[in-house]
Amino acid sequence: MGKVTGFLEIDRQTQKYQPASDRIRHFREFVLPMSDEEVGRQAARCMDCGVPYCHGPTGCPVHNQIPDWNDLVYSDDWEGAIRNLHSTNNFPEFTGRICPAPCEEACTLNLEDTPVAIKTIEQAIADKAYKLGFVRPQPAKTATGRRVAVIGSGPAGLAAAQQLGRAGHEVHVFERETRPGGLLRYGIPDFKMEKHLIDRRVEQMQGEGVTFFCGVEIGKNKPLAELTAQYDAVLYCGGAERPRDAGIPTHGLSGIYDAMPYLVQQNRRVGGENVQSTAWAAPEIWAGAKHVVVVGGGDTASDCVGTAFRQGAVKVTQLDIRPQPPKTENKLEVWPYWATKMRTSSSQAEGAIREFQVATLEFVGEDGHLTGVKCCEVDERRKPVPGTEFVIKADLAFIAIGFAGPFDSGFMAEAGQALETRADNRGNVSIKASDRDYRTSIDKLYVAGDVRRGQSLVVWAIREGRQAARAIDLELMGATTLPL
Repeated sequence: MGKVTGFLEIDRQTQKYQPASDRIRHFREFVLPMSDEEVGRQAARCMDCGVPYCHGPTGCPVHNQIPDWNDLVYSDDWEGAIRNLHSTNNFPEFTGRICPAPCEEACTLNLEDTPVAIKTIEQAIADKAYKLGFVRPQPAKTATGRRVAVIGSGPAGLAAAQQLGRAGHEVHVFERETRPGGLLRYGIPDFKMEKHLIDRRVEQMQGEGVTFFCGVEIGKNKPLAELTAQYDAVLYCGGAERPRDAGIPTHGLSGIYDAMPYLVQQNRRVGGENVQSTAWAAPEIWAGAKHVVVVGGGDTASDCVGTAFRQGAVKVTQLDIRPQPPKTENKLEVWPYWATKMRTSSSQAEGAIREFQVATLEFVGEDGHLTGVKCCEVDERRKPVPGTEFVIKADLAFIAIGFAGPFDSGFMAEAGQALETRADNRGNVSIKASDRDYRTSIDKLYVAGDVRRGQSLVVWAIREGRQAARAIDLELMGATTLPL
């Protein structure tokens, strides 16, 4: 621990944002980085707890050794800090930007509502490492002669591919879209994470021998059977992309969309690509000069809010069926677990109107186009309260209530009949052994990420990819040095 009394002497500080009036005029990242000196002071606040819950199972899914790299940052050893961080997390520049930071919820200082600024420090380490040239390709010293195919280049697929490549295997990544990254590239708005961050990681992985094949959808223009015949192992990391059915009557009105086609279109627009995607087919969607309603209270809904403001929406209303959470939680009841409390995202802070404990009854319109969203209040059991119906004006509505497993087409259409599925019938692909085995009921085929565990965080996808890579390496070689 660099400074024993740091947490007593130094106040918590995190990165600041550009003013909302400025940042809604562009799609670039708007976080204002802290100086190296201030990052070091924040790292000095780490108490080096006897039992550091921040990197245990309640805090960090990849088990980042947070006290260790906090100490290294305080000592101005940025190379040591990124080496330590990379030992558990392949892509800290991703998680440092878009992870909700359960580690900070689990921080001992959070008992005083002043946790260590772990997420800010993590991003600073990653960005500083690139600036100083510490992130370079790490090709394997010897080749194993084994070939592995990875389907999908989201965070799980990228993490697995990098680990397998460094173990000496020949790794080929097959991506349905025109560029690698999966929903890191096409689902997360650029104002939260710019895509050059993905490009430079892909470049590093190519320097390590990983080969990317884009525009190839397994199960459509390349059969799965061909992969299982040509490769020693195949890892499927296709994600959980199928939108959950809201069951809200639309009456065939135009102007109502699932969230993901909207976000994908804007990301492709920013990236200079054709806005249309074969996987997310929809008419071109634009929120400029419109009244927008977003149904859902999660991160995807918030991303729709921020995107709509940047496109020039007149008004954005977000509907959440859950009660408005309390401002603070009872620490003695929930710490170190993730707490339910009032949280306001940067997008919501840009001017969104948030309605809590409201159910969406139906969409209403005229001449075939949406004009409003009919809602009502609900009780604590989420049952409609009679006599509370009201209509919110809307020219455009997005449904963002989560995802229900992988798409039924493509890979699942070819492999689904032979695959076992979970007993909960969510459509996720099950394994046939332990959670660290990742094998499916099809020989040579493994699965990892959201397609296996259901919709989750990027940091969980990275962990799954790393563990699946270890399972594959162990199966192919009989032993492995890859970490759990």
